[in-house]
This record gives sequence, structure tokens and C-alpha cells, in this order.
Amino acid sequence: MTITQLKYVLAVAEHKNFTFAAEKCFVTQPTLSMQIQKIEEELGIQIFDRTKKPIQLTDIGQKIVNQAKNIVNEADRIQDIVDQQKGFIGGEFRLGIIPTIMPTLLPMFLNNFIKKYPKVKLIIEELNTDEIITKLKNGHLDAAIAATPLMEEKIKEIVLYFEPFVAYIPENNKNYHKKEIEVSDLNLEEILLLQDGHCFRDGILNLCKNVSKSEINHFQIESGSFETLIKLADEGLGITLLPYLHTLDIKDKDKAKLKHFVAPIPAREVSLIFPKTELKFQIVDALRSTISGIVRGAITFQNVEIISPLQKK
Repeated sequence: MTITQLKYVLAVAEHKNFTFAAEKCFVTQPTLSMQIQKIEEELGIQIFDRTKKPIQLTDIGQKIVNQAKNIVNEADRIQDIVDQQKGFIGGEFRLGIIPTIMPTLLPMFLNNFIKKYPKVKLIIEELNTDEIITKLKNGHLDAAIAATPLMEEKIKEIVLYFEPFVAYIPENNKNYHKKEIEVSDLNLEEILLLQDGHCFRDGILNLCKNVSKSEINHFQIESGSFETLIKLADEGLGITLLPYLHTLDIKDKDKAKLKHFVAPIPAREVSLIFPKTELKFQIVDALRSTISGIVRGAITFQNVEIISPLQKK
């Protein structure tokens, strides 16, 4: 059997369809089917149960797929070892970034990175955390930038920075005239939240577990956009919390609405995450160095006591 044949097996196992798997592998469906059949004949077993729709792995097929992932990863490591020995930093690199980080962080480091490492071809996707974890495990991403900790057994995390939460409070709110606020000043019922699926939302909900809730709830809205939440707050419909880097783009006329927290400051931990196989680690490290250097200059809270709402206890 060959590495290419094993890659075909992995593709069918993932997509549960020979035609889709062939498209992803850039071969014809008959070619892919023939190669998988050769492996099955060589081993004397059936990897896939073709009578089921969608196609399912047999019991022995699942064990073979698990081993095939290890073999393909180790084969990829050979080129990686050569690249590291030569000091080569280049090639295709697939990077995922969560939606609440991508709009502010990407413009800060991308131009600098591609100028410094012109041989790296970055392929960047905006994905939520669950999608990132799945794609990392399936080998469809080389690394990602997300809020951590994730506590995933096969994923390694390198902390890039801690990003403070900042409250955006309009003039009609009782806390507007305060220079700084405390977590206890928050009222969960008046906080405009991102929609479900965003880890920044989860951080706010964890942060507000022990703060007050009002008895009157005129409406409830969840949005996927910080800009929408800011506009609603400006209409007097509540307050919102923003990640610090997002506040750098707030217009000067609205700066007075930004209220920083007294220490310990709530903040999210932002990390570069990647499979523990550490393939293409030279590029991972180049990203880490570039991003950390730029962001730590922008965030002036590094030496202040913080609390991380997503931190697992």
C-alpha cells in the first residue's frame, strides 16, 4: 500500500462518499475506488460498508483509518524535518481565525508577516471554534488563532496575548459617568450579546454569573456583529462589552463611552493552536513571534492583574 492510497481512504472516511472524496483528492472517482479496492484486496478485509448510505466504516476499517492518520502525519513530517534542517520557512499554510478576532488582529500582522516571510502562502479562513477544532483534527488546518483554553487532548496551545474586555456604555446609562467600572456594576439583562456560538459571548456569560439581573426584560437580541451591538447601544437599548483591540477603531466622539475595568481586569486568553504533531512548526513559530511582538505593543495591560472568564477551573 502507498501513502497516496491511505490518503484516499482518509478522504472517503471523512466525506462518506466516493465521489466527494475523489473531488477533494483531485482524481476521478473510478481511480480512487480502484486504489481503495486494491488496499482491501491486499489486506483481505473490507474497510468500508458500501451497502449503507452514507458509506460507513467497518469495525476493522475504523482501526485502519486511525492508523492511517498516524502514518500520513509521519510521512508529512519527513519533508517538515528537511525544511527545518534547511531553515526553510515557506510553503502553503492553512490558518483558521475565529470571527471575534479576525477583523482586528489580521490587519495588524498580515502585511508584516508576508513581507518578512514571502515564501509562505497563507490560506486564511474565518471559522468558529468548533469548526477550527474539527478541521485541525482532520488535517484541514495547520494552525488557528482562538480564545483558549480549549483543553483538547490532541491540540497544543501557545498563548499570544491577553485581551481585556472593555465596556461600551452610552450616555443614558447610570454607569456612563464612571471613569472605571467593576464587574459588579454590570447588569446581565442590559448587556447586548453576540449570538450563540461565539466564545466571546461565553466569556461574558461566565463573567456575569454572579452579577445582578433586572426583573424587566423588554427585549432580547443577539447579533453576530460588534458593530450592530454598538449601534443598538447608541440607540439607548443597552450596553455591550468589546475586546480591547476592537476599541482602537472607535470614533473619537464615542471614546468617552468606553469604560475600562478596575483590576482584576476581565480578559480573554488568545492563543495560537495547532496539532501536537507540530508539523510546519517553523511557520507556527514565525506567526507567534510576529503576532506577539505587534499586539503586545498595542495592549498596555500586560502587567495588570487580569481574570480569564474562559479559564477552566
